[in-house]
Amino acid sequence: MTPELRDVSRLRFQETAPPALTVALRTERDRRWAEAVRANPTLFDGPVAALTGLEHDGADGLLVSWTPLTYRFRVLRGLPDAPALAGLFAAVLQPCDEGRLLVGRMSPTTSAPGRWQLPGGTLEPPGGGAALDLDLLRLHAARELAEETGSDTPADALVPGPVVRDTRGSLGFLFTEPPCPARELQQRYEELARAEIEAGVNPEFDRVALIGSPAELRALPGPSASYLELVAERFFGA
Repeated sequence: MTPELRDVSRLRFQETAPPALTVALRTERDRRWAEAVRANPTLFDGPVAALTGLEHDGADGLLVSWTPLTYRFRVLRGLPDAPALAGLFAAVLQPCDEGRLLVGRMSPTTSAPGRWQLPGGTLEPPGGGAALDLDLLRLHAARELAEETGSDTPADALVPGPVVRDTRGSLGFLFTEPPCPARELQQRYEELARAEIEAGVNPEFDRVALIGSPAELRALPGPSASYLELVAERFFGA
């Protein structure tokens, strides 16, 4: 599908039951997952919140249906008779004081090696009986920002923005962080990356860049997330 960016004023979420799979689909899912893990042993079959439906809720609201799954369900994409499932993610627009925007390149050990994207990540199902809502999305976005860039921005400083859909149908919730000096952003990332490497951990981003236009995004070496150019065009007023 074509990437989309949409402004929303209201979000509602409803949990649905996980999809039923035939024996054949379960077998093929597990076979494909085992193959993916052999190719990249760092893959982890952790919990995820998957998109199962999307409806308009008034003029500019959305009703998001979701279900708890694990990462291995992703390998069913494109298979005949497989349930239509997509991901949910939160991402952060981090501007600097020069009006540029921070993007990061996923490291070789991640599920999308070499891809440029905003700081953020796939949503996990809320635990302890908590509801999936805007507050949880904001907390998740702040945590991903810290884990990938070293930022210590509190969740309540993140301003909700539009939602995006990528070419696979995944739905992303965007937040904007207050501007920060470019040198400070770079130092935060370098300190985080150095500490993780010294601890024997591969940083999720192996590089960050501060782009000043959609053209600079396109000039970066390697692919970028399918929604990112739309976001850059909106951010820079292109």
